[in-house]
Amino acid sequence: MGFARTCSVALVGVEGVVVEVQADLEPGVAAFTLVGLPDKSLSESRDRVRAAVVNSGAEWPQKKLTVGLSPASVPKGGSGFDLAVACAVLGAAERIDPRVLSDVVMIGELGLDGRVRPVRGVLPAVLAAADAGYEQVVVPECTAAEATLVPGVSVLGVRSLRQLIAVLTDEPVPEEKPDEEGRPDPLLSGLCMPGAGLGTGLSSIGTVDQEHGHDLADVVGQWAARTAMEVAAAGGHHVFLQGPPGAGKTMLAERMPAILPRLTREESLEVTAVHSVAGMLPPGKPMVDSPPYCSPHHSATMQSLVGGGKGVARPGAVSLAHRGVLFLDEAPEFSSHALDALRQPLESGHVVIARSAGVVRLPARFLMVLAANPCPCGRYTVAGEGCDCPPSVIRRYQARLSGPLLDRVDLRVEVERVTRSELTASGAGGESTRTVAERVRVARERSAARLAGTPWRTNGEVPGHELRSKWRALPGAMAEAERDLERGLLTARGLDRVLRVAWTVADLVGHDRPDAGDVALALQLRTGIQRGVPMAIGTPR
Repeated sequence: MGFARTCSVALVGVEGVVVEVQADLEPGVAAFTLVGLPDKSLSESRDRVRAAVVNSGAEWPQKKLTVGLSPASVPKGGSGFDLAVACAVLGAAERIDPRVLSDVVMIGELGLDGRVRPVRGVLPAVLAAADAGYEQVVVPECTAAEATLVPGVSVLGVRSLRQLIAVLTDEPVPEEKPDEEGRPDPLLSGLCMPGAGLGTGLSSIGTVDQEHGHDLADVVGQWAARTAMEVAAAGGHHVFLQGPPGAGKTMLAERMPAILPRLTREESLEVTAVHSVAGMLPPGKPMVDSPPYCSPHHSATMQSLVGGGKGVARPGAVSLAHRGVLFLDEAPEFSSHALDALRQPLESGHVVIARSAGVVRLPARFLMVLAANPCPCGRYTVAGEGCDCPPSVIRRYQARLSGPLLDRVDLRVEVERVTRSELTASGAGGESTRTVAERVRVARERSAARLAGTPWRTNGEVPGHELRSKWRALPGAMAEAERDLERGLLTARGLDRVLRVAWTVADLVGHDRPDAGDVALALQLRTGIQRGVPMAIGTPR
């Protein structure tokens, strides 16, 4: 009887579970049995592995073969177990020394010709292997750069099963014939999920910045909205932009990622893991180091927004926008169920999805930007242009954004239509992205120093009770906000959010603690009611 074992990783959401792949050979009628709760794609690995082993020059054992995936209670799916299954079988057949395989984690799909094809989710899989104490990982050559992002792990990238057999048996490693120059590499197709192209609005990885012609200085006028976007970027606050069509709401949202600070290494690993599982990580960029920008269409379903799907849930737009910007243009046109599903991730920073195949926890710490017209025709607030919408239609349209959802949005700004004089004026316009981004960076550093030793990174994450007990405003600064609470203009959550925004304003202007002016600007951004303070931060215009 021959027996061998090696390891692979099963992904549940963006978290990995190390799975032991065991192969057992017994005398009897030649058969191949795969056990351990595999799904359909994993069950088909029997045929892929058999063909790959034979076409790699190895002999397939003509005995009763049983391959077990342990722990058997964890659902397993995908084709990433092929490489581990093939090596476990060859170990049981004594083509490879079983002792060499026991402490190696193998991830990869096998083609019928023995080539090792890449799979999605290599980074979270290698992270799980490292957390479990494994130090040697074998991955497809295409994803080796992604796997090497994990420290303390020795990564071997292979292009074929023949090469891996040679490495494990100390034989000369054969040279694989390269693909013809100019032809697309078929191995890279495993990295991308069908339907995850640019048209979905979910694959805009990295900042939409000045290099692509997107500069904040291109936005004409809109001083209140520009201030709101700067405050939102500095403190991680959500924004609601309401105004007529063509006023610049989408332009402002597209320029938001460029004024956000670059991701730290820890944040980059989190974002890269999500995009790797979703099949949206470009082959030439193994690590996402800038805030992502996701803009789903208003016809998106609740599952595409928060995550879901058949079997084990996949990341949705809120997870793809983790540590970046989620822009919902024409927000009232979204399904009310989809919008209300955003309430929980807006508060907690993660999504918990329960399915029959298991419970998945996905990260979702994003900055949300909502954009909406005042009415279906968009002319309700524009002077001199008649609105054709009846009052009942306007009320119904605006009520599509529920009160509990808007209560979680810190900043609400009316975006006015740009005038002819503003559009044709010559001379210096608004501040550039680089100038605003520098102020945001300094403000983030101030808040990070204040929040050092806590689990929070930005003012928008700090709970209200912590703000009221540890980080109070100056005496009397919150008096006007407390009066609004008594009059019903603010909820208790709204009062806490005003204090959060006031701290962000204080960080931007360099105050040690929020004063009455900082709180007034925060109230103005929250309620839209003028409080007698200028809607500007930085150099006076």
